[in-house]
Amino acid sequence: MEKPIHILAVDDEDSFTFFVKLNLQTYKERQFKVTTANSGTEGLKLAKVARPDLILLDVMMPDMSGAEVAEELKLDARTKSIPIIFVRALSKNYHVHKAAVKLGGGEFIAKPVSKDELISRIEATLNLN
Repeated sequence: MEKPIHILAVDDEDSFTFFVKLNLQTYKERQFKVTTANSGTEGLKLAKVARPDLILLDVMMPDMSGAEVAEELKLDARTKSIPIIFVRALSKNYHVHKAAVKLGGGEFIAKPVSKDELISRIEATLNLN
């Protein structure tokens, strides 16, 4: 059996991380392991310890922005190569997008996201197709 794909979902909305975990762990075509964090600080700590295959990272969180978390991850040798997909509510926040692209994380998913789009984006980012 293949090793599960480890996803770290970092979002201050409990309902979003619950949705991600439920949908990925019940997906029949591929095996996912999902770890969740509900703050940027917690996500940063988990990423350094767990070293997931991919991070879904909310752009707007109260303690640290997604761009700040991504910047910290890119500065650490243990986490700098982990792909990041930024998650954001439907909005036009050009400055956050510009900062995210600068940090090497140009992928964005807008909330709400369907299960099919989420899985498709993860697979494309990890070149699993």
